[in-house]
Amino acid sequence: MSLWSRISDALAALRQGESLSNVFARLRTPPERSVAFTIAVIALGAKMAKADGRVTRDEVTAFRAVFHIPEGARAQAARVFNLARQDITGYATYARSIKSMFGDNMAVLEDLLEGLFFIAMADGEYHPKEDDFIQTVATIFGLSDRRFRILRTRFAPDAPPDAYDVLGVTPDTPLEDIRAAWRRSVRESHPDQMISRGVPEEAINLATAKLVAINRAWEEISTGRA
Repeated sequence: MSLWSRISDALAALRQGESLSNVFARLRTPPERSVAFTIAVIALGAKMAKADGRVTRDEVTAFRAVFHIPEGARAQAARVFNLARQDITGYATYARSIKSMFGDNMAVLEDLLEGLFFIAMADGEYHPKEDDFIQTVATIFGLSDRRFRILRTRFAPDAPPDAYDVLGVTPDTPLEDIRAAWRRSVRESHPDQMISRGVPEEAINLATAKLVAINRAWEEISTGRA
């Protein structure tokens, strides 16, 4: 059964009255955890797309920026997106359930937030209401204000990234320690690592974006200190 078929079944169970906590309880372990991750991005993204008062074609298309959808699965994927939009469950409920499921695994929760940033930026504008939405979700996930700002700088056009923030270091950190932070970040952003923590293969575009930002930050710092 494909990823999209399994997601469709899970969302159908929600629409038939099964509680969100019960559905996610069945999705706690690999490989089903990737279903939960995808549902979270789709459901939260569909609700966030309405945060600025409209759902544009670009915002709907943004799901394709996050997920690779094969030609033969597009009808199923469209059905999943429509089910998510029609779901009356509040976004905070989804966020709390996902937090409960992944616990202190902040890496996968950050992966999910980056998926939301992808969707928010699909129409070329980062709306204040979208920022409020993602920040509320980040707070529910237990993300610090600093980590939220670091993630936002990778996407928001009005927030140019600080290279030191991207690598989680400060300007007075020794270069060797910065190099170690860079290597650690690259390792954690490798597609295999992301898949092992629940990110589906279909969302590997997120890994590409992470690696671009991380390598650019290291290049800027190392060149500046040469």
